[in-house]
Amino acid sequence: MAIEFVNESGYAGVNEEMLGDVASFALAQMDVSPEAEATISAVDLATIEDMHVRWMDLAGPTDVMSFPMDEVTPGSSTGTLRPDALAAADGFGPAMLGDIVLCPEFAERQAQAAGHSLGHELALLTVHGVLHLLGYDHATPAQEKEMFGLQNELLANWYDDLSARGVSYQPKPTGPRAFPSAADRADLDRQVPGGGIPPVGEPVAKPDNSDVDDD
Repeated sequence: MAIEFVNESGYAGVNEEMLGDVASFALAQMDVSPEAEATISAVDLATIEDMHVRWMDLAGPTDVMSFPMDEVTPGSSTGTLRPDALAAADGFGPAMLGDIVLCPEFAERQAQAAGHSLGHELALLTVHGVLHLLGYDHATPAQEKEMFGLQNELLANWYDDLSARGVSYQPKPTGPRAFPSAADRADLDRQVPGGGIPPVGEPVAKPDNSDVDDD
C-alpha cells in the first residue's frame, strides 16, 4: 500500500510510521489491492473545525474526517465496487482510495477520557477512516454494529500482528473503551468538550467524485 502522510498539526506524539502501518494492515485485511493509495493528514483544531463546518455543516472540531474518492458498496452481492478493483479491471494504474484527516489534539482529549494512549486513539481513528474510504458507514444501528465490530476486529488483529512481527508502537490497551461499540463512542463524545458529534452528517459541498464521512 502507498500511504502518504502529511503532518500539519504541530502536535507532539504523532507517529507517522505507526499510522501508515495500521492503515496498510487494515487495507490488506480488507483485500484491497496493494497498488492502492491513500493519504493521511494530521491537522490542528482550527483546521479540522473549519473543515467540519465547510463539509459537514457542523460546528466545532472533530477527531477524524474521511473523504472517499468514489462511491463504494462493501460486500456487494453483485461484485465489488471498490475503487481499487475498478481501476484494476479498467487497466488503470494505482487507485487513490481517498483521504483521512485526523486531529491529534482533539484525539488526545478523547484518549484521556477513554483511558488509553494517544497512539491507540489515532490508530483506532485511522482504522475507522479506512473503513469509511471502503464504503462502510454507521448511519443505522445495523451499519453501526457491522462497522464498529469490523473496526475492533481489525484493530485487535493489528496488535496481534505487531506482536508476531516483534514490533511495538504503544501497549495494547485493555480498558473497556479501547475497542468501543458505537454506544461507547457516543457516550465518550458526550464527555469530551467539543464532542457530541452525530455519527453522520450531510455534506454541504463536495468536489467532483468525492464524498466525506465524519466519525
